[in-house]
Amino acid sequence: MNKTPLGNRRQFLLGASAASVAAAAAVVATVTPVAVTPSGEKAKAGAGRGYQLTEHVRNYYRTTAV
Repeated sequence: MNKTPLGNRRQFLLGASAASVAAAAAVVATVTPVAVTPSGEKAKAGAGRGYQLTEHVRNYYRTTAV
């Protein structure tokens, strides 16, 4: 092994990049549950969810207009 400061820096960077790749692989490998799409009456009951343009949202947009 090279014990010069440049060699130590290279070993550190090589180890850091290997750890980063391993962490990214662990994140990608996690399994996320698949959402089931409701059908029929349940779909109609949840129709009001999500983004809605309400009065307080309109007020926010009005106050942030440049």
